[in-house]
Amino acid sequence: MKEFLLVFRADYKAMPKASPEEMQAATQRWMNWVAGIAAQNKLANRGNRLVSTGKVTEIKESILGYSLVKAESLEEATALANGCPVLSIGGNVEIREINVL
Repeated sequence: MKEFLLVFRADYKAMPKASPEEMQAATQRWMNWVAGIAAQNKLANRGNRLVSTGKVTEIKESILGYSLVKAESLEEATALANGCPVLSIGGNVEIREINVL
């Protein structure tokens, strides 16, 4: 089985301000999505959320975080990424196979 990096991107400036309740609900959606992948024994590394400060050149989007998943193919990894909560806020997921030498 191969490993794939899921890179979560969104435009921090375009994200709506969320109340504490909305933030808690969003966190729960992320936890449920990751748990669903783990339940399939396809989660290689939960990854981490990144802090919002940093520099981005020439694009509006920032990397919000990442995860590593196990899949037989790019298509399977893409199917795992399809339910990612970042998609509901206008973000995207880049899916890249890990090159193991």
